Amino acid sequence: MSPPGGGDDEDRRWMQAALDYGERSLGLAAPNPSVGAILVKDGALVGRGVTGLGGRPHGEPIALQQAGDAARGATLYVTLEPCSHFGRSPPCADAVVEAGVARLVSAMEDPNPEVRGQGHARLRAAGVAVTTGVLEAQARRDHRGHILRVAQARPAATLKLAETADGFAAGGRHDPRLRITGQIANARVQMLRATHEAIMIGIETALADDPALTVRLPGVDRKPLRVVLDTHLKLPLRSRLATTASDYPTLVLAGPEAASDAEAGLADSGVMVERVEADEAGHVDLGAALRALSARGVTRLFSEGGPRVASRLIALGLADEVVLITAEKPLGLPGLPTLGEAERAALADPARWSLIERAEYGPDLLRRFERLP
Repeated sequence: MSPPGGGDDEDRRWMQAALDYGERSLGLAAPNPSVGAILVKDGALVGRGVTGLGGRPHGEPIALQQAGDAARGATLYVTLEPCSHFGRSPPCADAVVEAGVARLVSAMEDPNPEVRGQGHARLRAAGVAVTTGVLEAQARRDHRGHILRVAQARPAATLKLAETADGFAAGGRHDPRLRITGQIANARVQMLRATHEAIMIGIETALADDPALTVRLPGVDRKPLRVVLDTHLKLPLRSRLATTASDYPTLVLAGPEAASDAEAGLADSGVMVERVEADEAGHVDLGAALRALSARGVTRLFSEGGPRVASRLIALGLADEVVLITAEKPLGLPGLPTLGEAERAALADPARWSLIERAEYGPDLLRRFERLP
C-alpha cells in the first residue's frame, strides 16, 4: 500500500536526495548527526537544508527558511526524526508544524532518549501526516555514529587498511616504507578522511611513518582531530604530528603510567594529552579510548592505525566498517601481515560481515565491509 500523499517510488527518490544532501556535512556536524532535509511541493523542490558546522543549525529550519511560504502544504523529507526537545535551539518538530507542512517522511526514528518517537508523535498530534522508515537501512548507515554515541557512548569506527596482493601491510622491520596504493585510491582515502571527525593511529605507525594525517584535497578545508594511541608517550617532539599541533588539532591518548615530563613536553607543543585506562596487555584500552573520543563529541572515527590496532578493533567488535584496499603487485618477500588469520576469516564470514562496496581505482581494488548486528 502506498503511503498517503505520494507513491513509494516518489518517496524513495526524494529521500535518496535528502540522504545525498545530508552527506555533505559528514565530518562537520558533530556532535550532532548530519541530517538532510528536503521540502517538496507539487513535485518540485522548494527548500533544502543540512546540519550546520558543529551541529547547528539543524537541517529542517534551514529548509523551512529557504522555502518560506511555499512550505505550507508541502512534504518534508528528513533523514532522521525531527527533534522534539529544547536544546540550544527550539524543537524542529514545532518549526515544522508552525510552517504548515502537510506531510513528513522520515527515514528513521531518533534513538536519542530525548526524542525517540516524540517528534513523530508531536507532528501527528498537530495533524501532520507522518510516514517513517523510507530508506531506513541507508539512513542507519549514515547516522551510525549518532546511534552508537547514544547507545554505547562511542563513535562509529571505520578501519582502513592497504595491502599488497599477497596480504602484507609493510615489509620487514628494517625495510623502507611501502607505498602500496596508487594516486586514485589515495584520493578516495582522502575523501574518507574528510567525512570523519577524527583520524586515529597507533604509536608504532606514528614512529615508523611519521604521518601528517591531514586532508589533502583541493578546495577542501577540513581538519579532523588527529589521534595517537600512545601508552607510554613515545611520540617524538620533532614528529610532524607534534610540530604541526598548533595548526591541526592533535590528541594523544596515553596510559595511566605514562611519564609526566613527556606529557608536559607534548603539551608545550600544543598536543592535547588524555590518560585512559590500560587493558590486560598494558596497552591503551581501545574501548576506553573510543569512549574518551565520544565524550569529546566525536561521532565518526577513521582508523589508519596499522595491523595491530586493526586486529584489536575487529576482535573487540569495535570496527563498524573495514575499507580494505588491495594493490595489484605482491610484496614477494616476508613482511607484516595486514590482518591475522582470525580477523581475515571474520571478514570472509557472511554471518558477521557484509561486503557493501567493491570498486577498482586504477590497479587497486577497494572492498568495503560492514559489520552485521
